[in-house]
Amino acid sequence: MKALKTLNPYFLKHKLLLFWGVLFIIASNFFNIYKVQFVGKSVDELTKNGNLGFNRQVLIYVAIIVGCSLLTGFFTFMMRQTIIVASRRIEYDLKNRIYRHYQDLSLTDYKQTTIGDLMNRLSEDVVAVRMYLGPGVMYVANLIVLVVITAIYMLKTDVSMTLWTLLPLPILSFAIYRVSSIINRKSKIMQKSQSGISTFVQDSFSGIRVVKFFARENYIKKNYGAKVTDYQNKALDLAKTEAYFFTIILFVIGLLNVAIIWVGGQKYIAGELSIGKIADFFMYINTLIFPFSMVGWVTSVNQRAEASMQRINEFMDKKSEIVNTNFEKYGIQGDIEFRNVSYVYPNTGIKALDNLSFKLKAGESMAIMGKTGSGKSTIALLLCRLIDPTEGEILIDGKNLKDHNLENYRNYIGYIPQESYLFSDSIENNIGFAIDHPSHEKVVEYAKIADVDKNITGFKEQYNTMVGERGVMLSGGQKQRICIARALIKDPNIIIFDDSLSALDTETEQNILENIDRKIRNATSIIITHRESSAQRADKILNLTEINNSITA
Repeated sequence: MKALKTLNPYFLKHKLLLFWGVLFIIASNFFNIYKVQFVGKSVDELTKNGNLGFNRQVLIYVAIIVGCSLLTGFFTFMMRQTIIVASRRIEYDLKNRIYRHYQDLSLTDYKQTTIGDLMNRLSEDVVAVRMYLGPGVMYVANLIVLVVITAIYMLKTDVSMTLWTLLPLPILSFAIYRVSSIINRKSKIMQKSQSGISTFVQDSFSGIRVVKFFARENYIKKNYGAKVTDYQNKALDLAKTEAYFFTIILFVIGLLNVAIIWVGGQKYIAGELSIGKIADFFMYINTLIFPFSMVGWVTSVNQRAEASMQRINEFMDKKSEIVNTNFEKYGIQGDIEFRNVSYVYPNTGIKALDNLSFKLKAGESMAIMGKTGSGKSTIALLLCRLIDPTEGEILIDGKNLKDHNLENYRNYIGYIPQESYLFSDSIENNIGFAIDHPSHEKVVEYAKIADVDKNITGFKEQYNTMVGERGVMLSGGQKQRICIARALIKDPNIIIFDDSLSALDTETEQNILENIDRKIRNATSIIITHRESSAQRADKILNLTEINNSITA
């Protein structure tokens, strides 16, 4: 259970709630056990001298039993209102921490995993951990307190019977220890299979148009069915192992009842124990039945939580290669210089750039051309500092990019990626995403600069039109122009077009570039393109090859 130790700081944060929860556990179990002795006293009182009629003393005992039951119910309610509430708050803190860490991870880290796996760790795994934090902790603490209190009352009643009835408990503990390791291993296998399902569903829904275009629905269904069947088999295998717990517990409870009947019966015959005391022992054991029957379930919950927390920790332990060390606020002019920059993609080992050098003054424009795979998009990623160069350095305004305040620097950049990505939101919110509280007028202004306003006003809902997931409701050209408007609304000092004009006709492309020249004329612009018409407007042209990177102006 080493992985669960990372949750200790959360327990400390909510220690007050947990402290009260433990007090309520003690109180609820005390009154639950305290009433048992009055059951035996009632039995003895009723059987005394064969008097089974009305008895005032028995009525008092019954009132005590009812009062204790009410108090037990109240303190049980308060126990759940503290421990379960604490577990929900820890779940809230944990999800926020994981989500923040996901945002801090570098682009390289995201390329090494799948979205489905990330989602599964943030949802299913956190839920499994929360079950340990709430019911897992509550039932374990409840059982420990209950056993201690019950043992005290049982020892006060009869020492030898207590020893006989509690003797099978070590056997139960050993059986739990043996089976729990198997459950832990199978839980990890099941969680991995569940992540595979999440990843497959994410991929199939994201590429649903491709699936339908190639009429591969049956193929997807077959693969999905195979993955679900695999998960079902692993889940059933785990469930079978968990079922052993309940079988063991029922067997142990049977042994306890036999021990009470055998030992208690002999003591009654010898005149050492009354029927009421024997009834007390049955009540004590029956009180322990439910908590001990939950031992298997709690152990399973804790083992699943350990497996889930281990998966969560794998990501939480990852450190981003992009680290911000400067938190000052200052302006960015837009001077760019690459000095002997090389970059090797760590996941593939491909050398995208080799000893690349160039300079670009603030306000100048440069077109980057070259064949596919020559490293054009890598330059854009390096300029945005989504990745860091393997060798060499990038200077912005004469200062190493690594020494700049990253958040501050990115506020001065307008980046239009090669793949036009839109959020499942309205067109207005997508365009205004780059800044805080954009006015409708400003959104419209930059939509016009991106030459997309006439398309938007033709929609029924106009700027309130929902674009669908990844902008599925729009054409490729419309998505590209909305992305351009989103980047330009920041009034950036550095603009990067990563082949983001490819879906546009030549006339629309020229209109957008002319609008940008008029509106943001002082910005440094980098246009990655395959079109010579786009490159002709640039002050410099960088032509990349797969062997050497050279500048042609």
